[in-house]
Amino acid sequence: MFKDLPSAPVAQKRPITDTRHGVERSDDYAWLRADNWQEVFQDPSVLDVGIRAYLEAENSYQQAAMADTEDLQKVLFAEMKGRIKEDDSSVPSPDGPFAYGTSFVTGGEQPRFFRIPREGGEEELLLDGDAEAGGAGYFRLSGANHSPDHARMIWGYDDKGSEFFKLRVRDLGSSSDLSDVVENTGGGGAWSPDASGFFYTLLDANHRPSKVYYHALGGKQAEDRLIFEENDPGFFMSVGGSKLNDFIFINIHDHETSEYHLLPAGDPYAEPKLVAARETGVEYDMHEGGDVFYILTNADGAKDFKIVETPVDRPGRKNWREVVPHKPGRLILSHTVFSNHLVRLEREEGLPRIVIRDRNNGEEHSIAFDEDAYSLGLQGSLEYDTDIIRFSYSSMTTPSQQYDYNMRTRERVLLKTQEVPSGHNVDDYITRRIMAPSHDGTLVPVSLLYRKDTALDGSAPCLLYGYGSYGATIPASFNTNCLSLVDRGFIYAIAHIRGGKDKGFAWYEDGKRLNKTNTFLDFIAAAEFLSAEKFTSFDRIVAQGGSAGGMLMGAVANMAPDRFGAIIAAVPFVDVLTTMLDDTLPLTPPEWPEWGNPITSKADYDYIASYSPYDNVSAQAYPPILAVAGLTDPRVTYWEPAKWVAKLRAEKSGDAPVLLKTNMEAGHAGASGRFQRLEEIAFEYAFALKVTDRA
Repeated sequence: MFKDLPSAPVAQKRPITDTRHGVERSDDYAWLRADNWQEVFQDPSVLDVGIRAYLEAENSYQQAAMADTEDLQKVLFAEMKGRIKEDDSSVPSPDGPFAYGTSFVTGGEQPRFFRIPREGGEEELLLDGDAEAGGAGYFRLSGANHSPDHARMIWGYDDKGSEFFKLRVRDLGSSSDLSDVVENTGGGGAWSPDASGFFYTLLDANHRPSKVYYHALGGKQAEDRLIFEENDPGFFMSVGGSKLNDFIFINIHDHETSEYHLLPAGDPYAEPKLVAARETGVEYDMHEGGDVFYILTNADGAKDFKIVETPVDRPGRKNWREVVPHKPGRLILSHTVFSNHLVRLEREEGLPRIVIRDRNNGEEHSIAFDEDAYSLGLQGSLEYDTDIIRFSYSSMTTPSQQYDYNMRTRERVLLKTQEVPSGHNVDDYITRRIMAPSHDGTLVPVSLLYRKDTALDGSAPCLLYGYGSYGATIPASFNTNCLSLVDRGFIYAIAHIRGGKDKGFAWYEDGKRLNKTNTFLDFIAAAEFLSAEKFTSFDRIVAQGGSAGGMLMGAVANMAPDRFGAIIAAVPFVDVLTTMLDDTLPLTPPEWPEWGNPITSKADYDYIASYSPYDNVSAQAYPPILAVAGLTDPRVTYWEPAKWVAKLRAEKSGDAPVLLKTNMEAGHAGASGRFQRLEEIAFEYAFALKVTDRA
């Protein structure tokens, strides 16, 4: 499997101690965190030379370990690229006199933004992402937002991977940018109705969106007016506009609490008006519906959420009137509003559906499909006064389909089916959903994809993916990349473990804070069930997860290393205790509701310490492990996987390799281009094939 490897890098041990709640911890590898990490995010060249040398040594080691897969990586890349329509284009979305869309050119890495006359006509190129990237090592567009008069467009980009976005304003008549430059933003802006300026969030040095500003076109950023400031570092903040362009929404939230402030979109000098004061554990999200707001909330014990309405001139909670009541087990995920209809996306029994409600008479009907596992996406519409919404559908075997749906006549029109240029025969594959019993008897859904000719006798390798945090649900959607494994005999499995909302809000609650270990035990149970049912065997299972899913990988590697043949951990959040104890890091205070606050609570400290992957590495045999990091990642900082790998290598027994690949020009999302990203996936898949002897 791994033969004739060079000597692995050995990180120096420079122990420091930290005492909290009377408990002393020693950390041998804390020095891998750069003291000037904020500056490194903005300019990677200022990274300490010793740290850089260590990361580059790790990169050289993993390159040597994976050298015999270089040809395979090229083959995998070519396969995955061959399943992408290189000159693909979205179906333009109507808005006023135009319809707006995105497209790619053959060989292009970045999207192009365009528009056409609503009734058809010549395409007008608004922004060429490839031209703007100019061959940069990293370049990511945050999006584009046209003004209400369709004369200008805000667009943003990040050229370091640190997610500090720079905003520009393009004049669509001349196709040139104005002199306005707004730096260090969250990535977008909300226009004023007359298009004379826009609202945006400013990120501070610790990457926190703590201030909302108004920028008047033609002015300098230093002159921008401060609209609102959030002083609690435990909350995120965003700003957006309504479909009718008459309100600006300031949305303040963490992972369990929210608060909105409103101001008239046309008056940047108005004082923002509070809707409902934040109350721990109470969430709400709002959309305008003419003279009322429709609010999705879990207030008053509505664990799986309900929808209320309230007058726009009196939006406070005392005026909330129930429209769609709470129903236990039916989780309302999102909603949007149009002149005659209220639309919601919900999930019940693990499956999504779209429900249309007539605002005039309250009648409802739903859009659903018959497959065992599928994914629905609600795009809605850019326009308020319309009967037409757009949605997408796919399953693990069915390529994505986009539909326009008439909410009044219930007519469904297929606009586009995802093309797979290299070919895809749906009949060659099987998708199933099985239920794996966990440690406490809870049944955990597992979605499967495999070829019809795959032997189900325990010999098939399996890529088992998991996430299980923040209430995120992993959809059973079409994924062309994983076909490169499935077509080589793999079973591709998604474990819908607790910590997500796959089976309702309680599913999330049962996998967070003091229930977090349920997430890990569910994933282990999925592996055990797959083995017991002869889909695969333990030594054939490659576990994969990223970010908080990377924490899952670290935890299960410690808890049940013999249940997995290998581990792939992308940008893994593995030094949980240290990070949650450091309130200067970008995401720490807002993360306390998810994991607990070990600074103030000894119970939280002890519980996190019991599972934090870095703190629980021990002298046992681990399977081969691949960790992937991004140097400028503000979400999971590069030193977490670097420290983890160093400690694993020092503590573990056995000769299974531990590899660390650090992208020195990217952040949390990895490479920025669509094909560059495929190269990273090809590398991870080559590792999976190598460790299962399928390379």
